[in-house]
Amino acid sequence: MRIGELAARAGTTTRALRYYEARGLLPARRAGNGHRTYDESDLRLLTQIRTLQDFGFELEETRPFVECLRSGHPEGDTCPASLAVYRRKLAELDSLIGELQAVRATVGAQLVRAERARDALAVEARFPGGPEPTCGLGGTGR
Repeated sequence: MRIGELAARAGTTTRALRYYEARGLLPARRAGNGHRTYDESDLRLLTQIRTLQDFGFELEETRPFVECLRSGHPEGDTCPASLAVYRRKLAELDSLIGELQAVRATVGAQLVRAERARDALAVEARFPGGPEPTCGLGGTGR
């Protein structure tokens, strides 16, 4: 198949295919007329690349999976290098999850503190001479 057909079937652009070719992820085969030619195995490579990128893998991280497919492994992720990338990505995700949990805990604590402060201002406002709770944006705290 030609580059336009492969791009359409893979759900990408011809520009992306040329980029993958330049990066050595997609083979650069040419027909006698100079047109790029591709087959079903190239579609499989692209599907693997796109799936991994959808999961947050950087383009270079897909290389071991592509090489694994090219070497004849049907899934592309059973080679030692692919498994190592999976392990690194999981460690990266675990770290990000930990950071997000810490941020969430901080935001949650800030919300509790802010709600208590708002409630305290509301109680004081019920007594003559107490402050009227106001929002920094000009509205009331109620």
